[in-house]
Formats: sequence, structure tokens, C-alpha cells
Amino acid sequence: MGGSRLVNRNITAGTGRTSMRLEPEVWDALREVCLREGIELRDLIRSVERTAPAGGRTSAVRVHVLEYFRAAATPEGHELVGHGSSTATGMPLGVLSEIEVENQMLLKR
Repeated sequence: MGGSRLVNRNITAGTGRTSMRLEPEVWDALREVCLREGIELRDLIRSVERTAPAGGRTSAVRVHVLEYFRAAATPEGHELVGHGSSTATGMPLGVLSEIEVENQMLLKR
């Protein structure tokens, strides 16, 4: 096996300057989130730290990126980029979306 793909970068977080090791794709996604939201990386990281459960900054950042893009994904968007019109279950994306919304509501209780 080859070496690690993780990229180490210095960041400013709630406790000052520190470093984080993330996959290049996660760094790219963070940059995209910052561009879309019009915020600096340090402000995004601080926000994630304030709202994240215990478990470490790097993990919290990965989860935040995943949740950000999952929240932005829509059935229409999936069809537009050619991800298909149904899931492995055979249900239309719109139906799955409604089920996912219900599941999210249950998880928040």
C-alpha cells in the first residue's frame, strides 16, 4: 500500500493556530462551502467546533461537509447530473426524499 493521501494544512481554529489532516477532496469541498457561503475557512471551522459533538475537530469537519452537501442534494439535482431516476430500492427519488425527510425528523427527536 502507498502512503497516506491525507493533506496536512495549518488552520486557525477556536484554540488558535493548529493543523488538520484531511483528504484532498474534503479540502476541496471545504473551499466550495466557503465560496458558496461567502465565509472564510477559519470562520467555518470555528462554527463547526461550536456546534459539533465531542469527538474531534477533523471528524466534525468531515461530518459537516457531508451534511452540507446531503442537505443541498435534491431529486431534481440528481436527475440533472445523470445520477439516475431511481434508487437501488426501485423507488423514485422523490419518494425516497420524503422518506429521508421523515427519518431526519425522527433522528432529531
